[in-house]
Amino acid sequence: MYKYETHLHTKEGSACSSAAAVDMVRAHKELGYDGIFVTNHFFNGNTSVDRSLPWEQRVDAYCLGYELAKEEGEKLGLKVFFGIEFCKYCADLLIYGIDKEWMKANEQLLMFEDERKLFATVRSQGGFIVHAHPFRSDPYIHHITLYPYDVDAVEVINGSHDPSKLYNERATLYADMYGLRKTGGSDSHHLDRLFGSGIKVPEPINCPEDYLRQLRDGQVIPLERTLPV
Repeated sequence: MYKYETHLHTKEGSACSSAAAVDMVRAHKELGYDGIFVTNHFFNGNTSVDRSLPWEQRVDAYCLGYELAKEEGEKLGLKVFFGIEFCKYCADLLIYGIDKEWMKANEQLLMFEDERKLFATVRSQGGFIVHAHPFRSDPYIHHITLYPYDVDAVEVINGSHDPSKLYNERATLYADMYGLRKTGGSDSHHLDRLFGSGIKVPEPINCPEDYLRQLRDGQVIPLERTLPV
């Protein structure tokens, strides 16, 4: 089996992260992962990117964490893939299967269109959507928004949250109620709190499409947190 982190933040793209991209790569390599997805907060979330930049420069700055991680991963033998964590109505959606050039060509869709149009477009073009920690609570989260007809899977294990709050159990019920595939991620932000979650799969992931195929085939095993908080 192969082990991948699907939900990870770096300080180059996420204001709430303290970890440099290259350090995240080194840490996950040491922990025995075969690959990681860098999913920094998008511009409608807790981004560290200057929102006043022109669009193409903003996208370049956003992708820097991924690019630094990929360069380091190639040196160490760790696969590094790109994703984004998109926020809408207090919901966080992990979008996979797009890249920098796609983002540069789709400012209107990413920033101004109805989010369901964005999700449908991504999925029609071979990308996919995972609803991350759908039942998380925080003072700024004033309601729960679900997208059962617009996502491909639900993150039923999020390694960064207090197990006593039952977020993962509620996410599992959500996935079961709507027949959605289940996945997991650590949601790592800091080097001193690498939570050891993610997924196991029977075949290597060499591109996001490999992840989607194994997800659809029911081969993805969400990993419980194995490291201490």
